[in-house]
Amino acid sequence: MPNIDAIAHRAASATPPGVARTVRGLSDRSIAWLFVAPTMLLLLAINIFPLIWTVYLSFTNFASNRPNRPVVNVGLKWYRDILNSPEIWAAMQATAHFVFWTILFQTLIGFALAYLIDRKFRGHAFWTTIILIPMMLSPAVVGNFWKFLYQPQIGLFNYIVSFFTGVPPSSFEMLGSVTLAPWAIVIVDTWMWTPYVMLICLAGLRSIPDYILEAAEVDRASRWQQFWSITLPMALPFIMLAVLFRGIENFKMFDMVMLLTGGGPGSTTELASIALKRQAFEAYRTGYSSAFAIILFVVVFGLANVYVKALNKVKQR
Repeated sequence: MPNIDAIAHRAASATPPGVARTVRGLSDRSIAWLFVAPTMLLLLAINIFPLIWTVYLSFTNFASNRPNRPVVNVGLKWYRDILNSPEIWAAMQATAHFVFWTILFQTLIGFALAYLIDRKFRGHAFWTTIILIPMMLSPAVVGNFWKFLYQPQIGLFNYIVSFFTGVPPSSFEMLGSVTLAPWAIVIVDTWMWTPYVMLICLAGLRSIPDYILEAAEVDRASRWQQFWSITLPMALPFIMLAVLFRGIENFKMFDMVMLLTGGGPGSTTELASIALKRQAFEAYRTGYSSAFAIILFVVVFGLANVYVKALNKVKQR
């Protein structure tokens, strides 16, 4: 085992005298900042600088495919164009549809699964592991897997629907229908991320002290009364936390939808992130796309801030 005192002595003797005197003169707070400062500077460089640069570009006519063109300040032109663009509003509407229904289904199904698993029936650990498998897969794998399942001729999904409804399997196409395509991506995202919501809800259910439920049983409260008066209110902060996380993630959903539909048919499933990608890397409207990115950031940040305040009020009750 190495001699700690000998190692410390060698390290101290190798330190230049000037540095040693400077370090000995520092307070504990200064030493702590000395260690934290490099990490903070790195985070600022990675996060803050790109945000500031994006804000700057949103007021210019800069195009990434024409870097030598003179950069001109266009003021609020891009912001006005975006807010008056029917295509952008259609993308925002598609995003709102996707976010609302995925959060609704994931919360309901995830909480129901968590409530069942919390009963600790025989084999609950095995079924918990099985349920978590979709969450462990890559979005690329999930997108290609479900794209195959949605094939109208050989896909299993159409045959399952046909078995329960009697509709011919080849009579509808989930990814090629304007009506069904938005629901197709909702189903896939719900299948993939419901286990994540289930885990957070399960943590909330496991945090409820047993003595509270035992006291309710002593007072002859029914299971239904225990659920509405104790279980659901005490698990509500965890449910809201899951909704917050999934809402932010689904608002910026890109990869899975791009693999499944590419934003089609037409622009039916073109979410805001896909519209932003098209403007930035296909149309090369860098200033326009920067303004769009800032608008999306403000929307998500504003809604999340309001939601967090509501969450804090629920936690304080």
